[in-house]
Amino acid sequence: MRQRSLFGLVILLLAASVAVAAPQQGQFLSNGVKIHYITEGEGEPVVLIHGFSASAMMNWVMPGVFANLSKHYHVIALDNRGHGQSGKPHEIEKYGPEMVEDVVRLLDHLHIEKAHIVGYSMGGFITEKLLVTHPERVICAVVGGAGWRRHDDNPAVIEEVAKSLEAGTGILPLMKALNPPGHPMPTDEQLKARNQLLMAANDPKALAACIRGMVNLEITKQQLEQNKVPVLAIIGEKDPLKVGVDNMTGVMANLKVVVVANGDHMSTFQSPKFTGAVNEFLSAHSRHPATASVGK
Repeated sequence: MRQRSLFGLVILLLAASVAVAAPQQGQFLSNGVKIHYITEGEGEPVVLIHGFSASAMMNWVMPGVFANLSKHYHVIALDNRGHGQSGKPHEIEKYGPEMVEDVVRLLDHLHIEKAHIVGYSMGGFITEKLLVTHPERVICAVVGGAGWRRHDDNPAVIEEVAKSLEAGTGILPLMKALNPPGHPMPTDEQLKARNQLLMAANDPKALAACIRGMVNLEITKQQLEQNKVPVLAIIGEKDPLKVGVDNMTGVMANLKVVVVANGDHMSTFQSPKFTGAVNEFLSAHSRHPATASVGK
């Protein structure tokens, strides 16, 4: 069933215009690149940052996270550059740290001094870098489906995915790398179908530049040790990226970890356990605890 989670989510995405009431939309220029975002709700601001090859709609709206959080918070979800309805530059230097600055510029655009930040997968790595470069803009942070990517980690998968995108074969290497350890690999037909659905809404050259730029989101052991912002890491028990969370545990200051039983990379953010853990953490670190409550 988990192997079909991505397929089912994309099918739901295709019906989004019918099944989901559209939230308020906006856009602004971030160092020359259009950034699209959606917003809904009132209260303390929460910024949602999606994963690679996804979008605000796919990562947050369709699984219900956006609507759930907007019951108690002013929720803003951006389409990262290279994704969704945002601009899609093809230069590597337009990604990496620039994606972190997009979040800061979004806060500036909306006249928000500080916000809760929730990122998943690539969005989690962006969130971690934001904690290093602009901790003063973060009330608390949730890092989902991502851990500590160290400078000596093997970058082979990143380059393999980039070359696959440039060759017109999409993100097949990434799908294979994220398959849960010990689980049978989806068939070639299943992988091809999922890849086609995802790539139908994406620009391969932009994604290739984006994934190569991710190597510039690395953070050091010293930076983790010096962190002063409350951080929650949520990771699926069967997510191959759990090793990064394990490496971060005991190193990053002010870190709490929640492991979702039987969760993998593509199912964890869709789980009620994920949304429940996010709500509980945000409520615990609200600057106005009397008015914040845990969403159910």
